[in-house]
Amino acid sequence: MACRVINKRRHAGLQQLSSFAETGRTFLGPVKLSKFIIDEESHESILISSTVRLLESLDLTSAVGQLLHETVQAQHNTYRTGTSTLLFLVGAWSSAVEECLHLGVPIPVIASVMSEGLSSCSEEVVSLQVPVSNIFDDMDNTKTFSELEPFSVGLCPFLQGPSNTHWIQEDCDLRDVRSQPRTVFSLSASAVKSPKFFKPQVKVEADQNTSQTLKTSVLADTCHRRSVLIHSRHFNRRGNNQINKPDGVLEHHGAATPKTSGCNSLLELAVGLSHGDHSSMNLVEAAARLQWQSARVQPGSRTVPFTFDISRIYTCCLPGLPETFSCVCPGYITLISMSSSTLVRELQNQPVRVVLIEGDLTENYRHLGFNKSTNVRTVLDSVKLQEDTSEELWANHVLQVLSQFDVNLVLVQGNVSEYLVEKCRQSKRLVIGSVTDSAMQAFAEAAGAVQVAYMTQVNEGCVGRGVFVTFWRSSSLDIVDGNNRMAILLKAEGIRLVTAVLTSPVTAQMQTKEDRFWTCAYRLFHALKEKRVFLGGGAVEFFCLSHLHVLAEQSPKKGNHACSGWLHNTSSWLASSLAIYRPTVLKFLANGWHKYLSALMCNTAISSSEFEASTCIQTHLQNAMDSGSPSSYILNEYSKLNSGIVNSGISGKPEKIPRVYDIVTPKIEAWRRALDLVLLVLQTDSEVITGLGHTQKSPQELEGYLFL
Repeated sequence: MACRVINKRRHAGLQQLSSFAETGRTFLGPVKLSKFIIDEESHESILISSTVRLLESLDLTSAVGQLLHETVQAQHNTYRTGTSTLLFLVGAWSSAVEECLHLGVPIPVIASVMSEGLSSCSEEVVSLQVPVSNIFDDMDNTKTFSELEPFSVGLCPFLQGPSNTHWIQEDCDLRDVRSQPRTVFSLSASAVKSPKFFKPQVKVEADQNTSQTLKTSVLADTCHRRSVLIHSRHFNRRGNNQINKPDGVLEHHGAATPKTSGCNSLLELAVGLSHGDHSSMNLVEAAARLQWQSARVQPGSRTVPFTFDISRIYTCCLPGLPETFSCVCPGYITLISMSSSTLVRELQNQPVRVVLIEGDLTENYRHLGFNKSTNVRTVLDSVKLQEDTSEELWANHVLQVLSQFDVNLVLVQGNVSEYLVEKCRQSKRLVIGSVTDSAMQAFAEAAGAVQVAYMTQVNEGCVGRGVFVTFWRSSSLDIVDGNNRMAILLKAEGIRLVTAVLTSPVTAQMQTKEDRFWTCAYRLFHALKEKRVFLGGGAVEFFCLSHLHVLAEQSPKKGNHACSGWLHNTSSWLASSLAIYRPTVLKFLANGWHKYLSALMCNTAISSSEFEASTCIQTHLQNAMDSGSPSSYILNEYSKLNSGIVNSGISGKPEKIPRVYDIVTPKIEAWRRALDLVLLVLQTDSEVITGLGHTQKSPQELEGYLFL
């Protein structure tokens, strides 16, 4: 935890939030500085580079720490991304609220103005969305996944993630899964020439007489109406380039607004969402291609739109191996003991029959609701039972069932009795436990099996057929993990399951490698699900920064209650305070995104210091304000960025720079959760400091007050 002196005379909760958030500052952006976490009991250490792993390792005993942890966990459990943004904005906005309190801004005004400012940004930032459509239309003609050469961009604040990993795919064709049951997409060290994958992304509309409609705003009401007189010195120069049509559509006049073309390529979308982690996104993109190829061979699949099913992706971690062993292949890859290698060699190259057991496969297991007490044992008076008789009888009965239906493979969702595993191995039957639910369902569909809770329920209709057991690689006997286990591959014709094998020579990095893989996978999943993405590289945050400055300069005059828009039926005191403090609160809220962009630029080494980054951001901010339309300015800058010619560095030929994308809903939700947490701690702190007695009012005095 970052060292910071807590001033007890100020709001301690806000100070604690800022202190906690400072610990995750290095996790922001595509270039992450890992942290070592050492277990005090086992003295084992791991490298982490995610907010979730950091907060799990910290001792968060305080109430504020628990609230922060629950907020981050809620974001992670729902979207699996956006937690670093959430943590940083919590700290930045906590400091902003502290500054507002130091200036004497009333707490209701802080909460109201910040909430409305964030809501306005969330609605206006729609203009930076890029539609995602027809991603898989050109997949039939795509057989190779070629290398993306490194690029770097120094334009601020629209940051581009550095690329130091090549995107390569082995030459393979998955149109016939039966002919190639073991297709593998992997990382390779060979270099191939990069074709022109990226089409021009931004087109500039040159006709000055044609206006571009950006969005239909729900805020286009009386509080947003502006005068048609745009050249009068009595009106704000920067805010009067918009007029309201009767239908509420905002039109921009003056400078031409560039149009953003949609994203219609899976490779382009994957590169834009990789945020510098090309090795992980390479595997995710390959998994999506495998799922698409598997879905195309299903009958009637060409009439049904393909959906990226992230629940059918499984990871298998093999520490100690070189990173070039990382790959993606159809089927289920799992680890078994080396003692089963002989059995696997005998079972491979022939279809086996399989039984699927949901729950545990142990003698004392009972289905949920039928578990008997562990310390209760039934003893018969006429027969004396030995200690191991019951388990031995049960194991023999299981073997009789497996022998009766000629079953050589048993997949169990829960735990498996070690005694049974050994007995089955001796009879040339392989039992594998801890199989994920999605894998069980995939084998049930592909092999025609039915999951059962107990071995006594097995019948001919429950047994699956056509499952193949083989080594993951031809030299799998040499590939073992730290626990002396080897990797095997289970596959079946038409199985809709993909396994990503993650390897690293450094054992401490495996957790980080797996976390980064799932982060990239969920980015692609949410983008395909929502069919839209944001322009990334800091463009969205910069838009919010400039938009809040525009709102601050257009602050309503004192007494103009209708323009406030969110504090209805308020007292005259609160309305006057709102008019006085609104610009200040909005600018402090904007400072949170200013700090965000500054930290992003420093972490990616685009700026050598925070002062240099702040100066660069301020220059772009002034240019955006002078242009009259921040969104148009951002799109123009992206147009220049995309049409600019840079040296690829390897081939020596000029290449276009691909766009960077952000997912929409998880990003906006991270903003909302961050501000909600800050305002909750603010309200709690105020009640602790002032006491309830100072806030109790008579019924006559309560009229006109807004309590949060």
